[in-house]
Amino acid sequence: MSEEKEKRKEKVEDAEELREVLGVVSKEVPALIKSIIGSVFSEEAGRDMGKAAAAFYKELKEAGMPEETAVRMTENYVSVFTSLGDVMKKAVSGEHKAKGEDIGEEISRKIKEKLAEKHREEKEEEE
Repeated sequence: MSEEKEKRKEKVEDAEELREVLGVVSKEVPALIKSIIGSVFSEEAGRDMGKAAAAFYKELKEAGMPEETAVRMTENYVSVFTSLGDVMKKAVSGEHKAKGEDIGEEISRKIKEKLAEKHREEKEEEE
């Protein structure tokens, strides 16, 4: 086999391997996110979040923070957790297309284009 054909074959194999990896990632990542959401919104996680918020508030008050400021800061502290949960829910539900999905689609499109191009070149050489 000529050196050029060997290089083409390696490129096609690399592209196919990348496609397989992306396929596995596209299946595993959503399951992982769902699992994380399940653990974040479990009864135990809720209790832990409540304890953490109470401890945060208590520390603010003991440090001499005014009541209104301590409450507002504690609300902001808790909102970080709920905002993170909302982002994860949207990512899993597909409400908003994540940039990672756009990139994955672009990579997939490029792989298909390269494979088609290599296939055409091989056919041309055979003729």
